[in-house]
Amino acid sequence: MIAVCALIMSDSSPNSVTLTISILREAQVVYDFTSNPANLPQWAPGLCNNIRRDEGSDEWIIDTPDAQVRLQFAARNALGVLDHWVRPAPEVEIHVPMRVVAAPYGSEVMFTLFRLPGMTDPEFAGDQRLVLADLRRLKGLLESLEAA
Repeated sequence: MIAVCALIMSDSSPNSVTLTISILREAQVVYDFTSNPANLPQWAPGLCNNIRRDEGSDEWIIDTPDAQVRLQFAARNALGVLDHWVRPAPEVEIHVPMRVVAAPYGSEVMFTLFRLPGMTDPEFAGDQRLVLADLRRLKGLLESLEAA
């Protein structure tokens, strides 16, 4: 199941959406896999073709279809927090809240996507489609690992 919640401020266009997907795996298994940045290319290949640790830093460098981007991930924690910060340019930082929450059937993964300044409705909708595709890929990957 995929759920979408949107926050609408002063006009009819949402400023953020939280995309949620159910995964039939224990929350700790989902968190352990998803919190490892080295696994990002497996479930988000549209964003990340390649990832490597930036030596001497707590950042990672990913090769996207458009450019190299720096990422920083929240420290491992017991709360399921998978927040990360995307830095497409030195003066630009995008916060991406993400969580894994335990559920009776496995877990829920929640990803909040903010509309960036100047982003059109079609661009925001396109970003949502890309994130949903990544979440579906994560679900398929983790649920198929259980069968293996």
